[in-house]
Amino acid sequence: MAFVDEYLRPRVRFVARFGLLGVALSVVGVVLALAAGETASFATRKVFALGALGFGFALLGWSGSVFAGEAIEHMQDHMDTATNWTEADSRRAMTVVGSVGAGGMVGASLVAYVLRAAP
Repeated sequence: MAFVDEYLRPRVRFVARFGLLGVALSVVGVVLALAAGETASFATRKVFALGALGFGFALLGWSGSVFAGEAIEHMQDHMDTATNWTEADSRRAMTVVGSVGAGGMVGASLVAYVLRAAP
C-alpha cells in the first residue's frame, strides 16, 4: 500500500488534473467553434484533432526525452550552457501536454455524443 500512496497516487492525480483541464478546454473549444458558425460535427472533429495532435506530440516528445535525455544533460554539462534542462522536467512537460491532449479527445467525444443525443 505504501507504493500506491507514495508513488502512484500523486502521479495519477497529476495526470487526472491536466486531463480534466483538457476536457474543459475541449468543451470551450467546441462552444467557440459553434459560436463561429461551424456545424456541430465539424466543430467536434476539429477539437478532437487538436487534442490528438497534442497527445501525439507528447508521446513522441516523451519517448525522445527517455531515449536521449541523459545524453543531452551530459552535453549541456560539458558545454556549460546552464539551461537547467533535465530529462525529468522534459518528461513531466510531455505528461502535461499528453494529458491535456487526451482530455481534449475525451471531451470532444463527450460533446459530440451530447450534441447527437440532443433533439
